[in-house]
Amino acid sequence: MVVSPERIRSLHKYEKAILVALERQMKRYEWVPLESIEQATELSESEVNYRLSRLIQWGMVRFNPVPYDGYALVFGGYDTLALTTLTRKGIISALGTKIGEGKESVVFDALGLGPVAIKFHRIGQRSFNTARVNREYIPETGSCPWLLASRLSAEREYAALTLLHPKVSVPLPIGQNRNAVVMALIDGPNLSRYRLPDPRATLDEILANVRAAYQAGVIHADLSEFNILMEDNKCVLIDWPQWMETTHPNAGAILERDISNILAFFVRKYKLEYDPGEALRCVTG
Repeated sequence: MVVSPERIRSLHKYEKAILVALERQMKRYEWVPLESIEQATELSESEVNYRLSRLIQWGMVRFNPVPYDGYALVFGGYDTLALTTLTRKGIISALGTKIGEGKESVVFDALGLGPVAIKFHRIGQRSFNTARVNREYIPETGSCPWLLASRLSAEREYAALTLLHPKVSVPLPIGQNRNAVVMALIDGPNLSRYRLPDPRATLDEILANVRAAYQAGVIHADLSEFNILMEDNKCVLIDWPQWMETTHPNAGAILERDISNILAFFVRKYKLEYDPGEALRCVTG
């Protein structure tokens, strides 16, 4: 759960320093020793212990006594560092309510210069190994904790949005820090919960956007009715961290899977048949 904005605003500078120290030290340690935190922050042992106890209570840090007293930044703390930086840069001024949640992310509405959405990437303990195997941007060897994997996922999604907008109907990218991506707020449900007045026209629109992304060298790689939002009866393609380049050796198979997922949805819900070969030619031709 994301830490409350009030808690973030009340953070003492020493507590922020400890969060930053943990973030840096976790490149070396799974559990950061107390003495390493003291050295990095130049705070006394009593001060560090006091501040750590508060951070643990607020769900920003976790403690492990075995085989030594060690501390780790958790998503509450990582979200806090991202929000603090985004606020300082003027990208975010207020955090709202949760509007969406998936296996590897949680999305909140927020205020920037206007209404925005902020997506926190969270590749957690259960999904980390799967992500490491299936996503080439996560190193196969070496230390890659969940926080690093989540940051890489956020960076990758922001890169895709920046590359594709406005050629493809995707949310306008506004900012990114650590595991957080800020984008324009899309006011509408996902395709699975929306009743289309003209299913064939929407399917053609989706394929046109998949084609535009393909021409930009990008394949979504996780496209389904759950990753398409409908705003003013227009489709918006979301959730891009798994995208791959069209030059990838598996690009053809992944594109066919994306198209197959969409066509299968329209058959199930609207009994709308569309030749898969024709759809593929529409995208790649």
